[in-house]
Amino acid sequence: MKVFILAGEASGDRLGAALMAGLKTLTGVEFTGVGGPLMKAEGLDSLFAMDELSVMGLVEVLPKYRHLKRRIRQTAEAALAARPDVVITIDSPDFSLRVAKLVKERSDLRTVHYVAPTVWAWRAGRAQKMAKVIDHVLALLPFEPPYMEAAGMACDFVGHPVVAEPVATLAEQAAFRARHRLGDAPLLLVLPGSRRGEVSRLGPIFGRALAPVLAQHPNMRLVVPTTGNVSELVRQISAEWPQKPVVLDPNASHMFKADKSAAFAAASGALAASGTVSLELAATQTPMVIAYDANWLTRAIVQRMLLIDTVTLVNLVSETRAIPECTGAACTPTCIAPALLDMLAHPQAQLPAMQSTMQRLGKGGEAPGLRAAKAVLQGMSG
Repeated sequence: MKVFILAGEASGDRLGAALMAGLKTLTGVEFTGVGGPLMKAEGLDSLFAMDELSVMGLVEVLPKYRHLKRRIRQTAEAALAARPDVVITIDSPDFSLRVAKLVKERSDLRTVHYVAPTVWAWRAGRAQKMAKVIDHVLALLPFEPPYMEAAGMACDFVGHPVVAEPVATLAEQAAFRARHRLGDAPLLLVLPGSRRGEVSRLGPIFGRALAPVLAQHPNMRLVVPTTGNVSELVRQISAEWPQKPVVLDPNASHMFKADKSAAFAAASGALAASGTVSLELAATQTPMVIAYDANWLTRAIVQRMLLIDTVTLVNLVSETRAIPECTGAACTPTCIAPALLDMLAHPQAQLPAMQSTMQRLGKGGEAPGLRAAKAVLQGMSG
């Protein structure tokens, strides 16, 4: 079996690697496409560095538009030349679906898209547009299949990969604390995003919001798990924070994965940008405050189109509003600091919503990567 597979950012790389591993357990398979280090470890020889595609926001894409357009053509040509049994695109819809469109215009190759577009949140018409170039969708969230099926695509809920991630043991947490000389201090995770634009916008705001929190919790230590592409920027910006944080950098330590897992499990709470990270925190039952703001023009456009009253996945999946948010114009220290202090004072308040979220996402069931692989194969035979 030949599979052309494409991911454009770190979260897609994780999904792609798990799917590839699942396919390898079920059938003989050969991969071509674009991916990151995890997909490469599963046997993918990437056409180019996946980091080139990690651009977010309507405005942020514009300066790189011509280069991205060339990469879209190059990727589609490679898919057509490979003549695979299936083309699998993962998330990054602005890139992935343009590749799928070019592939469909010139072939009858089967197309699968992993991660349903958030049509329940904004731009509801995307499902109908997507149905012109995608045959089958693999959904991470349990309420998504009806939206995709209504638009004419097959869709399977395959579970979210966060439920399969191991939680660090007490011994692993103690080893992490010892490695970074944290003692038994309470820990606050600070997660300002994985893209340069996000970190540049949110980092200074987060730093100002932390000052009153640290004043009331003088023994608290800050820990910032980051990604390789923004680690140096995180160090520069966090140098202005009221306390120098422990920065966990995949470029600087072979213990990064273990350290990140232990930090999530050991933390008393977290301040995080919106996105999948809220599910990672829920998996370790770490209470959180979500804060996010986009480029001002992107914010203005998205706010006009938004169909939901929360951007936090834990709130959406659990059908609660247990996780506090400071987003858009409210992404300010005056909103964030009181929310953090309240969260630290009442850490159990978010627990039922986090537990419900994990159960609904498939915790305790078959690994999502394997479920996704089975769905791909069933879709091809059907």
